[in-house]
Amino acid sequence: MLTEIKGINEECGVFGIWGHEKAAELTYYGLHALQHRGQEGAGVVVSDGTSLKIHKDTGLVNDVFKQANFSDLAGKAAIGHVRYSTQGDKGYANVQPLLFHTQQGSMALAHNGNVMNAFELRGELENEGSILQTTSDTEVLAHLIKRSTKADKEEAIIDALQKLVGAYAYLIMTEDRMYVALDPRGIRPLSIGRLGDAYVVASETCAFDLIGATFEREVLPGELLTISDDGVESTRFAMREQRRMCAMEYVYLSRPDSDLNHVNVHASRKRMGMELAKEAPAEADVVTGVPDSSISAAIGYAEQMGLPYEMGIIKNRYIGRTFIQPSQELREQGVKMKLSPVRRIVEGKRVVMIDDSIVRGTTSRRIVRMLKEAGAKEVHVRIASPSIISPCYYGIDMSSKEELIAANNTLDELCDQIGADSVAYLSENGLEQAIVKDKTIHQGICTACMTGKYPVKKEKESTISYSKS
Repeated sequence: MLTEIKGINEECGVFGIWGHEKAAELTYYGLHALQHRGQEGAGVVVSDGTSLKIHKDTGLVNDVFKQANFSDLAGKAAIGHVRYSTQGDKGYANVQPLLFHTQQGSMALAHNGNVMNAFELRGELENEGSILQTTSDTEVLAHLIKRSTKADKEEAIIDALQKLVGAYAYLIMTEDRMYVALDPRGIRPLSIGRLGDAYVVASETCAFDLIGATFEREVLPGELLTISDDGVESTRFAMREQRRMCAMEYVYLSRPDSDLNHVNVHASRKRMGMELAKEAPAEADVVTGVPDSSISAAIGYAEQMGLPYEMGIIKNRYIGRTFIQPSQELREQGVKMKLSPVRRIVEGKRVVMIDDSIVRGTTSRRIVRMLKEAGAKEVHVRIASPSIISPCYYGIDMSSKEELIAANNTLDELCDQIGADSVAYLSENGLEQAIVKDKTIHQGICTACMTGKYPVKKEKESTISYSKS
């Protein structure tokens, strides 16, 4: 079962708009804002009120839409998707949104997250006669909706969603409706905003800022929104659980200008650095951060320690993220091309290198080596999150425990492996202090990859259920 789950994990971004004559163009810009969430495929489906039209392909947003004729994508509503796929799960067929045509009408789906019981559901569907064309769990939901005995579309969607277990944010569009759904724990981010009279939905609020939309509210856990020309209707498809938004969204995945569950990502990362300085100070001359997601934490660490923050490491802006490259070989090559030390800044200095996390150890090892080759006297590694010791089943590609360096080594062994003079992590309590400032609006975070405590967990090899703890 683990092999099957691992094969469909993904970390993606979704965007939708309803009620704007330039829906396709705005979705294109919204996907640009979410490009960091996936760089291997992008697409848009547009509704003109009578039919759905699609444009998608593998590659970056700009490349996918370079040849697009937006006059052929005229419509007042659209959903879009940027995709990151794991190894063995690539190709045009899996690029989203997925579009389905039936005698009763068309339906498009875009999804961020991971349905943990998708493999079992797929087997049930195949036994009942369904033939699935992709390896995506998004297609599983489409078949469940179609096979529902409920005549009303909204009721059919609710019926299908209630069969899913996992972490997911879905956008579903028909010719005359857009449906927005978030899992009962709210592990993945999803917000709704306004642009004039139009409604906008996105994985991150930075997409709102790019197109000039205003934030309205978070989509609630277990909530299904139905958006049409009549406005927005809210329905509860599952009992709302205590929210556990993914901690890695704050630590690494989201853009610093996004607000997640009423908390700004940059501000939370800066507080992570400050908490880290309180817990693990280092005798040093200068603080530097690994670009880009560690910069905010490095600023906070330096401020708390009273040390200068310097740009000791420079990033090549034209190289993609190493963490979400689909193979170890590409990650290794990517680190070599991506980061460079600033010799004049680190030479002869005791350097505190702030990183947001250590997953496989590849990047940290190479950066420490680069800094020392550039003349750094000492390199003290400080990680602005707890150690990652457990697989993620909720949509982030780090689902093999054997790949996680902290899960298989003591702190001293890890320090030796990456070549640092010292290593320290932020505690789980420090992370929560940095993120969950107001518990009246932010109930908590999912730290399953750091603690092994899963808010949605599989109790047996063949059974997955919601944990009440």
